[in-house]
Amino acid sequence: EVLRGDRIVNTPFQVSMNVEKKCEVLCNFPNKPVTLTVEQSKLIAERIREDYYVHLIADNLPVATRLEFYSNREEEEKKKEKDVQFEHGYRLGFMDGNKFYLHNHLSFILYYHREDVEENQEPTYRVVRFEVIPQSIKLEDLKADEKSLCTLPEATGSAPQEIDPSKENQLLFTYSVHWEESDIKWASRWDTYLTMSDVQIHWFSIINSVVVVFFLSGILSMIIIRTLRKDIANYNKEDDIEDTMEESGWKLVHGDVFRPPQYPMILSSLLGSGIQLFCMILIVIFVAMLGMLSPSSRGALMTTACFLFMFMGVFGGFFAGRLYRTLKGHRWKKGAFCTATLYPGVVFGICFVLNCFIWGKHSSGAVPFPTMVALLCMWFGISLPLVYLGYYFGFRKQPYDNPVRTNQIPRQIPEQRWYMNKFVGILMAGILPFGAMFIELFFIFSAIWENQFYYLFGFLFLVFIILVVSCSQISIVMVYFQLCAEDYRWWWRTFLVSGGSAFYVLIYAIFYFVNKLDIVEFIPSLLYFGYTALMVLSFWLLTGTIGFYAAYMFVRKIYAAVKID
Repeated sequence: EVLRGDRIVNTPFQVSMNVEKKCEVLCNFPNKPVTLTVEQSKLIAERIREDYYVHLIADNLPVATRLEFYSNREEEEKKKEKDVQFEHGYRLGFMDGNKFYLHNHLSFILYYHREDVEENQEPTYRVVRFEVIPQSIKLEDLKADEKSLCTLPEATGSAPQEIDPSKENQLLFTYSVHWEESDIKWASRWDTYLTMSDVQIHWFSIINSVVVVFFLSGILSMIIIRTLRKDIANYNKEDDIEDTMEESGWKLVHGDVFRPPQYPMILSSLLGSGIQLFCMILIVIFVAMLGMLSPSSRGALMTTACFLFMFMGVFGGFFAGRLYRTLKGHRWKKGAFCTATLYPGVVFGICFVLNCFIWGKHSSGAVPFPTMVALLCMWFGISLPLVYLGYYFGFRKQPYDNPVRTNQIPRQIPEQRWYMNKFVGILMAGILPFGAMFIELFFIFSAIWENQFYYLFGFLFLVFIILVVSCSQISIVMVYFQLCAEDYRWWWRTFLVSGGSAFYVLIYAIFYFVNKLDIVEFIPSLLYFGYTALMVLSFWLLTGTIGFYAAYMFVRKIYAAVKID
């Protein structure tokens, strides 16, 4: 909760179970209204202009404003049925022309469910929904008496409470409470908050993604398997024919294909972090899909993700250590330190810089210093030792066995065609995985930036599987083309190219910022792009790692299948 900037404070509203209140003054006395200074009036007017919302919680239920509108149905049905949707929180006020009006009267409607009990016992009540109707009522129209009670004016005759930013304003804050019995059971009290108006769009998009990906997968697999069979059959023919046939294609580079790349320590460190992220995301989505991390327990998702990332350091370290040894690395302690600090260090650095800006604004979104220290302690106290442990065992284990020996002298790489360029590869490889998941990305962005609840983890799990499949296949195809062009420097390239969809995620985030969000100030824009950079980096590590391991397995398989003298 603290990481998200949700700080819960008590409000002066007095609400008792099943006790109605017609109209009551919230603070100050009726004969002494609240006076807003010029600065406060200016600030409130600015906040109303920027569409600020107020969020209240009663019995762990967030407040919601009911929005009723007629759907585009036939005329006769229109009169009968309205569509109801809920908006989280309520607007601070509204604008009419150039004037600002503040919602200073809140009508709370609380729905309760009466539990079945035995005859002589008192009935138990449970709150199952919390709604608010905000109103703006002028000070003179709120006829308040000495007992802090007030009477609301008739709906037609009342004027709203204006806030003039250029002078002091006097007003009263009032509220009323109304209770209604409801059939909604305690277990399904969150359903109204989580009703989606566009589940069908979701289903169509997911089915579309699945069909496209499996269709392409089928085609790619067929082409690759047929071509490979032909290649392998050709390469394994009798020697006499082979003498006449000039060797070409991927068999030519067999003596260099497993030559360790440049910077093996950094490559294995990034892949270790990728494995750590992969394990964390897989478990979080799976557990959330089973309904264990519902939005009703605020902050549960974030906490689980943080702890899992720390504990998955064992796997990250193990895979990084084993790969580092395979790539003929020998400084395992330095490699383990690099794995444990490279990606988390970048994340922590970006978050710390962004946090300094939020601190400057005195926002509740700033992570307090003790929490930062606690996170650092978790990083150095849990994650770092676990990564070292995993790295130690991974480094001691047998390295991956490569099916062919590496030559002493590296062969020359022929000049490559334009389409074998790294950047062209990134653009080509990113399209399929991004196309399979971009609808889900829209919902995730809405949840993060537009204060929606995200709970469709079943869909997310499906999309995650599609992402893994499509990244693996694209990576295999790209590495095959590269080896056919007799370019054996595939280690780094596969990692970079497989993460190509992260580039499209970045483009989409910029598009979303321009089209969907009304952010004009510098610091909110900085926050948006800072957090987007973290998402893109993590996504690149994740997809790059999936693609790399798929390609590595593929390369080992094909070179094990050909006879090499």
